[in-house]
Amino acid sequence: MSERVPLLAVLALGVTQIIGYGTLYYSFSILAPNMAAQFAWSSEWVFGALSAALLIGGLTAPWLGVLFDRIGAARVMTIGSFAAAVALAACALAPNKAAYVAALVAIEASANLVQYGAAFALLVQIRPQVASRSIAYLTLIGGFASTIFWPITTALHAHLTWQNVYLVFAVLNLCICLPIHAWLSRQGTMHRARASTVAPLVEGVLPPARRRLGFAIMVTGFSLMSLVSSAILVHLVHLVPLLSGLGLGATAALVGTLFGPSQVGSRLANMVFGKNLPALHLAVISSTLIPGGVLVLLLSAPSVPGAMAFAMIFGMGNGLLSIVTGTLPLHLFGSDGYGKLQGKMMAARLTLSAFAPFILAFAMENIGITPSVAVTAALGGLSIVALFSIAALR
Repeated sequence: MSERVPLLAVLALGVTQIIGYGTLYYSFSILAPNMAAQFAWSSEWVFGALSAALLIGGLTAPWLGVLFDRIGAARVMTIGSFAAAVALAACALAPNKAAYVAALVAIEASANLVQYGAAFALLVQIRPQVASRSIAYLTLIGGFASTIFWPITTALHAHLTWQNVYLVFAVLNLCICLPIHAWLSRQGTMHRARASTVAPLVEGVLPPARRRLGFAIMVTGFSLMSLVSSAILVHLVHLVPLLSGLGLGATAALVGTLFGPSQVGSRLANMVFGKNLPALHLAVISSTLIPGGVLVLLLSAPSVPGAMAFAMIFGMGNGLLSIVTGTLPLHLFGSDGYGKLQGKMMAARLTLSAFAPFILAFAMENIGITPSVAVTAALGGLSIVALFSIAALR
């Protein structure tokens, strides 16, 4: 009998992913200006503190990946929800800059315990035979995190200080996410025990002798995609300087509005029409769309339809990126040790993502916006080459 997607577990994880990304990631760009004012910092220094926190969080990822396999991803996520609540509260109550930065590091470290990397590992542990479909469903739900939490954060911040907003978010992680992850921990233990007796684990398609090289190439491809995605996405929140430099300053709000629906739309299209599409093919499509969207922006500027096409193409590619980072490692290497692989990938991607926005900002300031964006697109193009070369290893 064919395995079914564990829909209840996926829906439960969908709730925690929306809250996890909404409170620990998307809310920051809205609250950052008041954080900067609180500590008499410039916005650049506050975002610099976030980059440092992302970097340190990335360095912990390989260890976390081993923990996913050793004690179960759901248990790690349960601990992570408690850690996220404590970290958010500590940031809200930070008396000085040093305490604020330390709490920000704790927030980003706890994010690695509860966001997609951990959730994907949990879905593989619960039901590996259908984990690829489960991951596609989960990313579709999680794609609404920004759509939901940007307006929620804005509305809360209209009546509360950023400190009180973070305290509200701490309560959400403690009172909603923690109980859900604790329940999933019990479910995951039972599913893994049953799977080990009645069903084999998913086997990878790469031969053992080529797995090390294949993993290095895959991580390179994903890291380049993440570099482009992170660099553009951070500037997408504050698009006016980027688009003004290309003669498109008035379209910033429109472009920002199109990105979210395009991201969710690509995941929905993949779920409906891409059920039988191999994970490697989907990865190549994603790696083509991300730099392709940036290239469209460059070649069409200052065209407003071109800027709209950029938002949709780039958003679609970024939406698929979240899926393939979960499904391609499972397809190539199988489910055995999947958590450890996710940890290693998270480390590489988070490290580049931490530096990317500021490298792009520095480049735009010193060599100009158009050359900087062109170099970014070229780096994204190298990810296509990397992922195409994996096919030769098979």
